[in-house]
Amino acid sequence: MRSIRGRKMVAAIRPRGRPDGVWALPKGNIDPGETPAETAVREVREETGIEGRLVEKLGDVRYVYTRRGGQRIFKVVSFFLLRAGRGRIGEIDESMRIEVDEARWLPLEEAPRLLAYGGEREMAAKALERLA
Repeated sequence: MRSIRGRKMVAAIRPRGRPDGVWALPKGNIDPGETPAETAVREVREETGIEGRLVEKLGDVRYVYTRRGGQRIFKVVSFFLLRAGRGRIGEIDESMRIEVDEARWLPLEEAPRLLAYGGEREMAAKALERLA
């Protein structure tokens, strides 16, 4: 989260291969020895170019999906509210170009409508409530 001209903004990504207008929140797998909060900070930096400072955990999104071959996977994704520090949006770590086509600031009040995934829209709404 960052304020730009008095407006609260959220760093969002367009995942690789998705059409224009498909926005998601940065996220990724926990590396060995990392906490979920450390993963959130690292993933935001890698996928958006922004150094974030942890404010608080917003919540978890739980869902089940089916892989090719029929294997069902239960997944829990933890989301954290971070305050933007150093960095420039869109200066994506080159290793992330296989995952991310674009990063940009979206107005936080519009994020519950603009984000592509329901759980992420819910987390954006929670962030908006917490920052009100």
